[in-house]
Amino acid sequence: MHMLRGVNEGVIKSVLDLFHGARLTPTQRRIAHCLVEHAAKAAYLSAAEVADLAGVSQPSVTRFAIALGYSGYPALRRELRDLTGGGDEPVAEGNAMQLAVRAEAVHLNRLHDQLAQLDDVERAARLLMNSRPLPVLGLRAAAPLAGYFGYFAAKVHPDVRVLDAPLPDRLDQARAAGAQAMLAVVLPRYPRESLEVIREARRAGLAIVAITDSVVSPVAELADVVLPAAVGTQLVFDLHTGPMAMAMVLLQAMCDAAPDLAQGRLEEFEQTAARRHVFMA
Repeated sequence: MHMLRGVNEGVIKSVLDLFHGARLTPTQRRIAHCLVEHAAKAAYLSAAEVADLAGVSQPSVTRFAIALGYSGYPALRRELRDLTGGGDEPVAEGNAMQLAVRAEAVHLNRLHDQLAQLDDVERAARLLMNSRPLPVLGLRAAAPLAGYFGYFAAKVHPDVRVLDAPLPDRLDQARAAGAQAMLAVVLPRYPRESLEVIREARRAGLAIVAITDSVVSPVAELADVVLPAAVGTQLVFDLHTGPMAMAMVLLQAMCDAAPDLAQGRLEEFEQTAARRHVFMA
């Protein structure tokens, strides 16, 4: 369980921006995650301290800095100091539950700023809305979110298929039926099977839209469009408020991409629901 470190959204965003678009190895992604997790004090950590926190070797930290275009870790640390102003932030007051909820508010504020540019969301929406059928992947911790998205997406898309076991067979069936894109929800701790299915989908020619926790997630290098939304880490189990908000934003964008289709299907659903007395109100 991670404790809140008093990090404001500007500090986190500044650190994340350093890694945007970088092609990182799994070890380097672990270092990047460590720097984001410790964003408030990252500018003061030595290479040895970063290595210890990330569970990697000290030379790996040096190679990570070089992969980002710096001469070494000291140069990266100077950049962190310039970007974050040193990172000294007052620790918020409150009990553990309040701090966890407050951290989610920070994540949502960051998502709010991120959505000032909708290019990626709109591109993802077009890819998914035009795919018939539309396979949706979400395993382990991501399974409830995949199901949630699939439930509502089926009201505006004619053929949504939330993939279940056996996954390779379900993927083959979707591709044979004409699928051109897949939505993959991949959240920490990043199930190996999810990445394997995504690789198989890419080999089959499907475009991949990924909802994940950050631009340095393992799925980022496999996806055509990455929609990042941070997860909360202050409680025993992660909070997925941000990814759920991103999923619903994506669904809204899908409706906007094909308004006539979406409206027609919604009207049909309401008529069917009324005839069957599905709801109490």
